[in-house]
Amino acid sequence: MRNVSTHIKAILLLGLPIIVGQLGIVIQGMADTIMVGQYGTDELSASSLVNNIYNFVIFFLLGISYATTPITGSAYGKGDQVEVSRSFRESLLVNILFSLLVMVLLTLLYFNLDLLGQPAQIMPLVRPYFLVLMISLPFVSGFNALKQFAEAVGSTKLPMHMMVASNVLNVVLNVLLIYGMYGCPEMGLMGAGIATFIARVFLFISLLIAMLYGKRFRRWTREQNVSATMKGCKHMTKVGFPISIQLCLESASFNIAGIFMGWIGTIALAAHQVMCSISTLVFMIQYGIGAAAAIRISHFQGRREWDNVKRTVRIAWAMGLFTALIIVGGIYLFRYQITGIYTDDQYVQSLCFALIPSFILYQLGDCTQIIFANSLRAIEAVSRMVLYAFISYVLVSIPMSFLLGIVLGYGAQGIWMGIPFGLSTAALLFIYEFKRKTKNLC
Repeated sequence: MRNVSTHIKAILLLGLPIIVGQLGIVIQGMADTIMVGQYGTDELSASSLVNNIYNFVIFFLLGISYATTPITGSAYGKGDQVEVSRSFRESLLVNILFSLLVMVLLTLLYFNLDLLGQPAQIMPLVRPYFLVLMISLPFVSGFNALKQFAEAVGSTKLPMHMMVASNVLNVVLNVLLIYGMYGCPEMGLMGAGIATFIARVFLFISLLIAMLYGKRFRRWTREQNVSATMKGCKHMTKVGFPISIQLCLESASFNIAGIFMGWIGTIALAAHQVMCSISTLVFMIQYGIGAAAAIRISHFQGRREWDNVKRTVRIAWAMGLFTALIIVGGIYLFRYQITGIYTDDQYVQSLCFALIPSFILYQLGDCTQIIFANSLRAIEAVSRMVLYAFISYVLVSIPMSFLLGIVLGYGAQGIWMGIPFGLSTAALLFIYEFKRKTKNLC
């Protein structure tokens, strides 16, 4: 049995590149929000509406790709190279097909955006931004599949390098296209959308080339005698779809909170966007720890080392809580400086300060549900996750946000106070499910 320090070191070695890559995504999102926020409050509100919708979509597509980790990781842990190669092809195929399906549904939503009841003055900004993000989705799904495969075989640095390069490209393009610098047209919010599209195309193409021709991967990615199977694609969908629904229901608690904020006004919607951007920083670090634990667990699960599965979960949980405590403390201490980076609107800043207590309160539940959700995915125990997510977010979080914020009249603060209830419920249910699934395994 591996000792605690060995587990911590292994999680850090796998997790740090994931965290750096995820932080790159956060920085990219923060850069978009900051630059758009400095351009105008209406633009910030419009981006908040569209990004809330697309966060839901991105989580759904990400959930499909998460099936790659347990399936590929288990085959890798057993040393089954043929199954590893096959999972590469099946993951890429399934993920891109789902992105095309989502694009069809988003097209229907596009023609009904007015039904969301958002401020009329932002809709001319919303529509073109919505479209350019939509056509980038196949590249997002393709990258997700490649990234999860690379991480499942223990290579977390390559996706990190590509993500960092893509984020730099996105920021540079933001500067050029939002403000119209160095001879480029001033495009405002649409410029941010085009920058995101180009960065996502670059991200997928660069990682695909690296995996097709790199020594580390080409024994799997260029194997001529292996092809995707219908059975494998169905299995990947069976594992990935419940994960997607669980992530979507979690995202819905924030996205619908954003819609509630829009009912209050553009100031509340802008503050919601700023606080979601800040909170994503903590989430992505927790996700990195959870993803690293999931990789380790999938390998141990493939070798039936259940004691190491359980120990990995406990250690990852402790690491996540410790990290969250440090980061949240820093955000609280520098809250004035951080919110000032996003916007100089004093009303938006003041409302952000009022939302910070709720932000701090939900960290315990969020960290716990991230770690245990990743652990359940790693052992393919996903069948009940949809039910637990429905209870936590649809029956608890969203109604509490509506009750406190709209019915009882506490406004934006009340809406955000509903979120900790849902995350804490999910944490308790995921702990219960993990214990139930592993109690007789040793």
